[in-house]
Amino acid sequence: MHLKKLEIVGFKSFLNKTKLKFEPGVTAVVGPNGCGKSNIVDAIKWVLGEQSSKSMRSSSMQDVIFNGTEKQDPVNLAEVSLTLSNVDRSLPVDYDEVIISRRLFRSGESEYLLNKTPVRLTDIRNLLMGTGIGTSSYSIVEQGKMDMILSSKPEDRRYIFEEASGITKYKAKKNEDTIPAAATAIMTLPPSIRLKSRRGRKHPRPAPVRSKKQTLPIPDFI
Repeated sequence: MHLKKLEIVGFKSFLNKTKLKFEPGVTAVVGPNGCGKSNIVDAIKWVLGEQSSKSMRSSSMQDVIFNGTEKQDPVNLAEVSLTLSNVDRSLPVDYDEVIISRRLFRSGESEYLLNKTPVRLTDIRNLLMGTGIGTSSYSIVEQGKMDMILSSKPEDRRYIFEEASGITKYKAKKNEDTIPAAATAIMTLPPSIRLKSRRGRKHPRPAPVRSKKQTLPIPDFI
């Protein structure tokens, strides 16, 4: 599996539709400062489901949409598509190519697509889990990230090694199985215990009533 193509339109500095083709091996993108090299990396992270506007170097997620220039009007849609070769079936789908797309409208609405079929972000993350491809995995190493990895806590570095070894998807599956098991364990409790637990949640114990001393007036006829 390898990255075959990246299509960008309306994303950051890419006003017009831009296609970048990647052949197996090493591909280098060179250019002067400010030409948009970092925006290519941002586009890859964004289409894979990045949710942090700070990671996108923007104040809000809508800022990734082309805002216009003196000669160009702003647009209302940003779209990025990432094409992966799946000839070796590294991804558990029966397609030779897998196209992951993300759209964001200036109104705030967003869409995720898998081979042009609308899906959830969770579906894309589950598909890529254990492959090393993702917004926080080792496949994207930005400037300064290596120092951050080396200086991070052991439990934070552990995720990267687990993703590299391919066990994250099994851990996620185990966590999913734990929730139904816990629900089953609760249902096996005697009905009286379950009933008391429900009553305790619905009817909390009332606060104690504090008595107050009162001085009553004495009638004049006494």
